[in-house]
Amino acid sequence: MRLEIVTPHHLPALVSIWNAACGDDLAINERLMTYNTRPATGAIQFGRVAVENDQPVGFVIACALPNDPQTAPRDLGWIDALAVTPAFQRRGVGGALLASAEAWLHEQGCARVRLGGGLHYFLPGYPVALNGVSFFQTRGYAPRPAESQVCDLARDLRDCATMQRSNDATTRPAQPTDADAILDFLRREFPGRWRFEFEEFLRERGRFADYLLLETARGLQGVARMTREDSERPIERFYPHRLPHPWGQIGSIGISRDARGKGYGGALLDAGLRHMRAQGVRGCIIDWTSLVELYRKFGFTPYRWYAMLIKNEQMK
Repeated sequence: MRLEIVTPHHLPALVSIWNAACGDDLAINERLMTYNTRPATGAIQFGRVAVENDQPVGFVIACALPNDPQTAPRDLGWIDALAVTPAFQRRGVGGALLASAEAWLHEQGCARVRLGGGLHYFLPGYPVALNGVSFFQTRGYAPRPAESQVCDLARDLRDCATMQRSNDATTRPAQPTDADAILDFLRREFPGRWRFEFEEFLRERGRFADYLLLETARGLQGVARMTREDSERPIERFYPHRLPHPWGQIGSIGISRDARGKGYGGALLDAGLRHMRAQGVRGCIIDWTSLVELYRKFGFTPYRWYAMLIKNEQMK
């Protein structure tokens, strides 16, 4: 077996490896693979393919963000993807790929390594249903102390009735003229990842109507992001395969600090669900959350669970 640098030539093979390893429920396509192997702004990326007899049999992708501490700590790196064709599992391929990615992250100054949840992530964590957590635990990965598991939630929007409205707030889809106001809001209220993702959205020339705004007499007080099948980021990154088409996703949902506790978050979520339903969306995902009981009030139930694993020790 040898390790080769990931190139665009490898992308179809990587899709096949991932789908064989992870199954239909977590299947990806070439659009998602292309999107996720294009580094986010400021990020650096590592990719290796394991090859035996000139056939790719496994791959790993890792990334780091060395010069944007507002978005992520400098000492944090991510293992974005690791997959091995079933016939080559339990033969040391996965371990060799993981070790190569960890060595590269160590060279970049990353003393902590998270499994999943990167800037262009395949998954927020390790899918519990795959029953492979022990592979990573034996290699030094442990549950994150503050958040050991998260889940995706899902529902069918056909029977989406109004759950929560606000008498003193209005909601509407964003327009290009709202760009500065949204950016100011996110820089003030959510200056980390959500601000970064909106800046990426602007660079990708996304559709402004995929952001929903909540306004009061005081101005912009909340922002929610929606993803549909024709959005600039692939809807497949949320793996809604068991849900009816058309697919949609909502999140992040953010309310300004001094406006929380007034029902605005629920009103913004409700408006987003009604908006997507009006656009024909049926199967809807709320991804990467631990707030199961909150979203259960809006008809969502757990769809997929993830173990949140991190390696904290200094790598050798």
